[in-house]
Amino acid sequence: MTVTGGQGPSNSERNRGVALQADWFEHVAVNTPAAERRTTTLTTRRTVKKEWQAAWLVNAIRCMDLTTLAGDDTADRVRRLCAKAARPLADHLMAGLGLSRLTTGAVCVYPTMVAAAVRALSGTGIPVASVATGFPAGLMPLDLRLAEIRYATDEGADEIDIVITRAHVLDANWSALYDEVAAMREACGPTHMKAILATGDLKTLRNVYKASMVAMQAGADFIKTSTGKEGVNATLPVSLVMARAIRDYGGRTGFRIGFKPAGGMKTAKDAIAWQILMKEELGNDWLKPDLFRLGASSMLADIERQLEHHVTGRYAASSRHALA
Repeated sequence: MTVTGGQGPSNSERNRGVALQADWFEHVAVNTPAAERRTTTLTTRRTVKKEWQAAWLVNAIRCMDLTTLAGDDTADRVRRLCAKAARPLADHLMAGLGLSRLTTGAVCVYPTMVAAAVRALSGTGIPVASVATGFPAGLMPLDLRLAEIRYATDEGADEIDIVITRAHVLDANWSALYDEVAAMREACGPTHMKAILATGDLKTLRNVYKASMVAMQAGADFIKTSTGKEGVNATLPVSLVMARAIRDYGGRTGFRIGFKPAGGMKTAKDAIAWQILMKEELGNDWLKPDLFRLGASSMLADIERQLEHHVTGRYAASSRHALA
């Protein structure tokens, strides 16, 4: 069995975007209690055990964006992270699982760390993602945010994670949001762009749906829940609404948009829950790294512990697993 990560862009046609179509979202209503009930039952209606659970956890690793976005990041820290991305599991776990190769989906860093990540990942096939546009708040003049995108792509980033201006959503200024995201997409050029909506700042699930639709209309390749820096980050109800928006947009345009929940997910159980959501709402294609990423580096430690138990029958101390 060969399982890899770092698959890169999908072979399907890239989202070209469309003109702003407010009638696609202006009158959409979201039943919040229904969304919460739907997501609460995800892991109770569908359970996975033993070797099937192990397979879902391995798949979570190959869809994971291993990330460091700290103020004290250094080139050495990035190199260690890249080594973990290229070899996320110990040799005895790889052998016990029957795997010949496994990597994470990408490594995500600040723009100034992109060059170090590119060098460290040379020959691995693992993409380098960079946050940009004044991450995490995005409260910088647009020309500076666009310049940051161009800097990151010039340094070798394969993917750019942009942040939107939340005020545009809160003020229902959809044309401003559309123009901003479209300009960022243009600055990315051929580099794939993930639009971070910072859903914890958007107040309502209706706003989440509307912001998702505008970002996709403006050309986003992925929509992403959070920066990981908000008070509330990825939640299953928010993810459900975004998945429904992806499905609606795809039905209208034929374009397949990726999805990335980020922040707040820490356990192997979380990894399985989000994958079940993808499978049930969008289908098996959204269980592959070209259309699905998990922005949750700390989750890897618990996944390793669960896989250790599956292979050996024992839980290992966390000190036995290399830090992500």
